[in-house]
Amino acid sequence: MNKIKCECGHVNPEGTVLCEACGKPVEGNQHIDGNDQRKLLNMRYDGSARRSQTYNKSIVDKIWNFFSSVKVGVWLIVLALIASAIGTVFPQEQYIPPDAPSRAPSVFYEAQYGTIGQIYYQLGFHNLYGSWWYMLLIALIGVSLVICSIDRFVPLYKALRMQKPKRHTTFLKRQRLFSETEQVSADEKEKLVSGLKKQRYKVWEENGHVLAEKGRFSRWGPYVNHIGLILILIAALLRMTTFMYIDDYVWVREGEQTVIPGTEGEYYIKNKDFILETYDENDERFKEAINKQGNVAKNYQTNAIIYKKKGDNVAGADPELEKVTEEKIRMNHPLKFDGYTLYQAGYQQNEFKSMTFKVHETDDPEETSLGSFTIDLTQPKDKYKLDNGFSVDVTQYYPDYELEEDEPASETPYPRNPAFVFTVHPPENEKSETSFVGIGKNIDATGENNYKLGIEDFDTRYVSGLTVRRDYTLPLFIIGAAIFMIGVIQGMYWQHRRIWLHPRGEGIMVAGHTNKNWFGLKKDIEQVIADTNVNMVDDQLETD
Repeated sequence: MNKIKCECGHVNPEGTVLCEACGKPVEGNQHIDGNDQRKLLNMRYDGSARRSQTYNKSIVDKIWNFFSSVKVGVWLIVLALIASAIGTVFPQEQYIPPDAPSRAPSVFYEAQYGTIGQIYYQLGFHNLYGSWWYMLLIALIGVSLVICSIDRFVPLYKALRMQKPKRHTTFLKRQRLFSETEQVSADEKEKLVSGLKKQRYKVWEENGHVLAEKGRFSRWGPYVNHIGLILILIAALLRMTTFMYIDDYVWVREGEQTVIPGTEGEYYIKNKDFILETYDENDERFKEAINKQGNVAKNYQTNAIIYKKKGDNVAGADPELEKVTEEKIRMNHPLKFDGYTLYQAGYQQNEFKSMTFKVHETDDPEETSLGSFTIDLTQPKDKYKLDNGFSVDVTQYYPDYELEEDEPASETPYPRNPAFVFTVHPPENEKSETSFVGIGKNIDATGENNYKLGIEDFDTRYVSGLTVRRDYTLPLFIIGAAIFMIGVIQGMYWQHRRIWLHPRGEGIMVAGHTNKNWFGLKKDIEQVIADTNVNMVDDQLETD
């Protein structure tokens, strides 16, 4: 690496704009026109050598230089914002309403939003914030933040740590605030130093040269912001891991026990009872709304028992469980246990639990029952034997029957609209008969059946919809946001102010620089030179 030696004797790294020791502009510097005596000095990063503006040979240099560009960082953020905005056009997959006809994304988006919804789903925007390309975009923003920060922080830190009271006259004359006084007494110089200290400036002196500084910590505000943002981005990336973040949904039927998703079979939940309370339709306060909307839920809750698996499972055997807790899960009153939280998110009414069918003769107007059987709709048997010698085979079962392209199918695996194809075997070796039976449907395929099946009774139950969530990333989000706000306050409400006093013969040169609020710095200098013969500094940006 080439070194640049200044006339003061200090050796600067290649790419330095202003000498680290005396501040004199480096001659022929390629990054900033520091040799034009008519222009003010660009004090960004105090003229230190930045890696991105010095090296451009290896592939590592090119990658570093690419990500150190603020423009690249801004474009990455813009792309992330555009993608995030598109992700809010329709609800994300995890926010599909619990009472939707189908919660399957491939069905829901097309059914609800038509062709646009289908395109939205096919392009992957239905699960945007968990998609690999969105996470990659977030990771690239994080890489850009890290490289941008290091590329600027390190040289700035070195420059501010090495600054000296004695500066080259060119450095002083080309500061924005500057004045020169030809005759100043020693007492007045002492008064200037005393005034700076009263203004809470930290003062360094070297052979009559003075550097007064305060608020340096404000320069690190943007980098503190970056640290906070990087922590937030790391938290967002950690949400891709199930150990750190779970956001799932489970349906639990009354009396049913099922595994809690995301717990890897370690925890189970039992819906002991479901309670639904609605507003009284005779209550004058809600009568108008109920007439428009129908029954409105006042409260719905799941009386739940949480179990934890004990030991290892034996293949084919039911797991041994121990009770963890028993609580009521209501709206805005979730159940919390072992880092997991269960929210009452929805419910379904009148899902069929079982159905009882009777067999009767087709031409019997009284439909006198020749026998009956009951089907458990969650675990139907293949064959049912009746006491009078009849037997019935369940040839086909459609839990949620619908007709697709003239073919029977089940929209969901849940018994919301059950339909069956039965094969009836009469006694005494009579010929078997086939029937299609469902809600409001009883079809004899041949029209020659001697026996008919009809629904005799049915039993329904509630189904509780619960959101399962575990979020270990939230503390990291909070810490990142707090650090980010500290950086905002640090950089917004304080300024880095520096004042140089340079003795020149019997006179003195005064120069000042700040990263913002030039009016405030000017007022500080005005108070320091009050009651002295020192000339007030001119704002050379305005005079130009």
